[in-house]
This record gives sequence, C-alpha cells and structure tokens, in this order.
Amino acid sequence: MSILLIVFLPLLASLVAGLGNKSLGLVVPKVLTTGALFVACALSWPIFLSFLGGAGAAYEVHVLKWVASGTMTFDWTLSVDSLTAVMLVVITSVSALVHLYSWGYMSEEPDQPRFFAYLSLFTFAMLMLVTANNLVQMFFGWEGVGLASYLLIGFWFRKPSAGAAAIKAFVVNRVGDLGFMLGIFGTFLVFGTVSIPEILEAAPSMAGSTIGFLGARFDTMTVLCLLLFVGAMGKSAQLGLHTWLPDAMEGPTPVSALIHAATMVTAGVFMVCRLSPMFEQTETAMNVIAVVGAATCFFAATVGCTQWDIKRVIAYSTCSQLGYMFFAAGVGAYGAAMFHLFTHAFFKALLFLGAGSVIHAMHHEQDMRFYGALRKHIPITFWTMTAGTLAITGVGIAGFVGFAGFYSKDAILEAAFGSGTSVGTFAFWMGIAAALMTSFYSWRLVFLTFFGKPRWIQSEHIQHAVHDAHGRDDHEHRGAPAEEDAGEMTDRHDAHAAGHGGHAEGGAHHAVDTAGDGTGGYHPHESPLVMLLPLLLLSVGAVAAGYIFHDAFISDGEGEFWKGSLVFHEHLIHAMHGVPTWVKWTPFTVMSLGLLTAWYGYIKNTSFPKAVADQLGPVYTFVYRKWMFDELYNAIFVKPAFWLGKVFWKVLDIGIIDRFGPDGAAAVVARGSTYAQKVQSGYLYSYALVMLLGLVGAISWVIAG
Repeated sequence: MSILLIVFLPLLASLVAGLGNKSLGLVVPKVLTTGALFVACALSWPIFLSFLGGAGAAYEVHVLKWVASGTMTFDWTLSVDSLTAVMLVVITSVSALVHLYSWGYMSEEPDQPRFFAYLSLFTFAMLMLVTANNLVQMFFGWEGVGLASYLLIGFWFRKPSAGAAAIKAFVVNRVGDLGFMLGIFGTFLVFGTVSIPEILEAAPSMAGSTIGFLGARFDTMTVLCLLLFVGAMGKSAQLGLHTWLPDAMEGPTPVSALIHAATMVTAGVFMVCRLSPMFEQTETAMNVIAVVGAATCFFAATVGCTQWDIKRVIAYSTCSQLGYMFFAAGVGAYGAAMFHLFTHAFFKALLFLGAGSVIHAMHHEQDMRFYGALRKHIPITFWTMTAGTLAITGVGIAGFVGFAGFYSKDAILEAAFGSGTSVGTFAFWMGIAAALMTSFYSWRLVFLTFFGKPRWIQSEHIQHAVHDAHGRDDHEHRGAPAEEDAGEMTDRHDAHAAGHGGHAEGGAHHAVDTAGDGTGGYHPHESPLVMLLPLLLLSVGAVAAGYIFHDAFISDGEGEFWKGSLVFHEHLIHAMHGVPTWVKWTPFTVMSLGLLTAWYGYIKNTSFPKAVADQLGPVYTFVYRKWMFDELYNAIFVKPAFWLGKVFWKVLDIGIIDRFGPDGAAAVVARGSTYAQKVQSGYLYSYALVMLLGLVGAISWVIAG
C-alpha cells in the first residue's frame, strides 16, 4: 500500500541519516531524506486527486497490534479518507520543498546530517498524527512533532537564545498537552474506546449527559471537547498558549517554514475538524473555539504591525491565520477551515522561504530597518514574495478570479457572518479588523524590504560581510593562499550565523558609508537555484490553489468531497452565498486600505509611521511588547517556579534531607571514625587500661543492679 511508504519512508530516511550522521558524509543524508520526501509527495497527490475526482474511498491499513490491556485494546492502523488526503499533500509537499531548499540555505552548516534527520523525523510524526484512527496513535504523533520541534528550534544548541526558545516551546506545549491527555482519558472513560470512528459514531448519544469534574457536574461533551481544545490551543498557538511561536524563530528559517506553514501549528485545526462530530454536540465548546480563534486573529495581527524582525512578522501572521481557521471551525464551517489550512500552507511556506532568501542575501540580517531597495538585486525572491503577499492579503475581486487567500479567507468571513449568531458576528468583525492589519503588515514588509533606499550600512551583519570581503581582498593582494582565506571566511561566517539573532548596541551607527549610497559597498546576491525552485513551485500554489480547489472544499452543496470525514453543513454554504453584497466587498475594501496605508507610510511619507507611534505612546509600546504576555507569565509562573525550586533545593534538599539524611549519616560515621582512630594507639598498656575500665564498669553495673 502506498500509504505505508508515505508514512514510513521519512522515518527510515531519518534513522539512516541520524544514526549514520557524518560517517555518511554530508551529501548522502541529504539525498536520502530529500528523496524519501519527494517519493512520499509523489505518492500522496494521486490519493488526494482520487478523492477530488470522486473516485476515492476511505480505507484503513493495519500495521501491527499495539495495546491490549483489559478493556483498552487498539492497534496501529493507518486511516485514509479525504481529510487525511488533504493533510498528506500539504505535509509532504511543503516538507519536500523545505528539504530541497535546505540544500542551499544550510550548505555551510557542518551538522547537516543531523538537521535533515530532524526534518524527516518531524515529517514522520506529523504523518502519524494525521493518519491515526485512534486517539492514542494521534497523541503519539502529537508528542512526536513536539519532540522534533524542540530539536529543530534548538538546532543551534550552542546559542543560548535557541536553547531557551526550544525549552519554551516544549514547556508551553506540555501545558496544552496536559489538557489533551485529560480529554483522551475522559473520552475513554465515557465511550469505553479510543477508536476515533467508534467515538464519532457514539457522540450524538452523549448529548445532554453530565459528568463529574472538579467536584461538580457538567455537560459531558462540553468538558471533553474543551479539554481537547486546550491541546489544540497549545499546538496551534492560540491566545494564551501562543508565546512559544515567535521565539521558535530562533531555529533555522527552513524550520520556521516547516513548523509554521503546514505541519505542527495546523495539528490543532486538523484535530478539531477530525473530531467535529464530537464538537457539534456542544454549543458552549463551539462558541469558545470561535471566540478564542477570533481573539487570536486580532491580537496577533496587531503585534505583527509593530515587529521589525522579518521572521517574527511572518510568525505573528501565522498565529493570526490560525485564528481564522479556528473561528471558522467554531461556527461550523469545517470545510472552510480546512480550505484555509490548505491554501495557507502554500503562501506561508513561500513567505518564510522567501524571507530566508532575503536573509541569505543580506548576510543573515533579519531586521527590516536595515533592508531597502532589494528588488533589483534579488528579483526572483521579490516576485515570489509578492505573490505570497497577494495571496495572504486575499487580493481578488468578488465574482472574479483572485489569489489563494481571497477564496479561503473570504469564505471564512462569509461563513462567520452567515452563521447568524452573535459569536459569528463577533468573529466576522474581528476577522475584518485582522484582514486590514494583515494587508498593512504584509505590504509593510514588502516595502521595507524591497523598496526605498538602501539602509544596509546601518547593519552590523553587513559590516561584518564587507569587512570579511575587504580582508579577503587584502589577503589576496598580499598573496595569501585562496583556500586558506576561504576556510577562514567560512569559519567566521558559521560562527556569526550561529548567533544572528541580535545587533550590537550602537555598533552599526558608527559605520562609514564608503560607497555613499547607503549600501556600504555590499552587494546582495540572489539565492542559488536549489533555493529558488521551491519558491517558484510554492508561488504556483499561492496563486492558483484557491481558484482550482475552492469548489471541492466549500462550494459543493452536498459536501461530496469530504465524504463524511468531517461535518458538512449544507445550510451554512447556502448562507455564505446569500450574505449581503457589502459583506463580500468588505475584505477587498480593508485590504486596499491596508495597502494604501503601508504605501503612504513606507514609500510616500516615511516619517509618518514614527509620528503615529509617538502619538500612540504607551499603546504602541504595549502592542510592540506583545501585549506584555511574556512579562505577565514571567511574573505569575516563571519567577515563582524558580523561587519555589530554590526553596526546595536550598532548604528542603540541602538543609533538611541531606543534613539529616545521607550527609548527616556520613558525617556521624566520619566523626566516629576520627574518635575511634584516636583510641587505636597500638600500645598494649592502652588496651589493658581500656579492658580494665570496661571490667570495672561492668562490675559496677552488676552491683548497682
């Protein structure tokens, strides 16, 4: 069966590359892992297209017997239906292109085998998650992507900020995973099985029942679904458990594309859609999902408008787009949520990999304030990122052809409005506000990066590049061996690249612009073909995926494509088509406003953004500081945890347990040995005296008794 190859080829390649490591050289692990992903991708598309054409049918493939303990029995079985097929093409396509892109981006990295092994391990875990036919198998994949993301985010483990970001991602996700585990435990308690098909079939019969939880009685399905949703909040970085996502940018850029585009962060959306028959039984849980998604959508968009790091802008954009997917699921538009997940994978992977191409061209500089005028130097990167920006901002005209985001994001907004509920209306207006800000920060990124005047000389990274280049020229002029100089350059570059997260205070401002044009004599270069090819392929998806696939995902009134793999509300589709004209045109209007505002502020009148920031004052600072979530969590959780740990360590462990336990007993023995040693003089009269004293003491005891 092709599904076995799709799932296990990445695992096999990961094991060979990881265990072989550098003994296989640098090329063999890359060939194995990349080849395995392209084979998996080639096998995934026919499965997806068969469902798209109506010929596909759901099936399961048994792998092995797994657990049989009392009433809990389940096997390792791969389940394939239309929902799985969508995820298969998304995961394998993006991962294959990320593998290929990494050939160029990580070409100077000495630990490439380890990197490619981690990438393939991540892909395997995600494939395990989406093919699971029971909750324990899903949890296996769920934790697998958590582990692999920890390894990838902290890939540059010698860099303290990367290690801290990896730990943060792991810990925050454990909070969500606790809720997910409790949800699985509760589901097994209620349904007596962890089989997803059996649970979904029995879910309607549990509507209206109650369960004891935290000393009170609550609606059964509400408790279970909210616990499961807590897991989705952690994995998909929803408001409250989102703080790990921006810090994940400490990993290499291909990792950012893989985690943020198609895989880990979409796991929560997939889980909610997979278990949609459960969530349909509880209006409370659905409303919570919609509100949290809408709030996340708005919050992340506001923060994205203020960030300067090119990768962090795109990271908050991911967080915002995930909010769209969740509030779509919350109003019952699961097909629209999956459609946006599908299109988002193409344009977000494109934007991240495009950002990596910019960073590559700018000697690992990530601050957009030090970019400018790059469109003529890296034209392919410019045009592909422009295509991604057109897709994410939803450029298109109602009734006419548009880019990918135009179809999927507009469908979500129309579904929210068409739901006719107060929660749906709230989500609609939050989504409209977020669409305005999405357009603004996306075009702000484009204008700061590719337009205006060069501001490169202000960058410490560019100064290093120019200095290294001049040093090389001097060496060559003095007749230094070219091979030796190239090796020194590579060593310096690797050391510099491993710590490219920040800028030295004030160092860049003392640079001398010898060229007189803001470039400092630096010449950006276009990325190699191995990096540009994934950008070009993803551009096709960003441009055309929405137009080609929107009928299957959301416009089919009978939901034929989904074939029961998720709940499909035909009445909601009709409501989407019947929304007022102003609802259809509002996303286009706010997109245009965002574009014009960004153009005015970063092309026409460049002093305008600073003036606005100064006027907003503390509001701007609050948003720029990411609504102070990190500071709040640091005060509420981190510092008390460290204080408590110090108390346990200093007082309980060292002061009490060690003092009166192992250390105390050892001290008593040591002191006793010292005193006993003094008695052992080696003289016969000393021993006779001790014996005499002992005899006198014994006789005295007998007489006294």
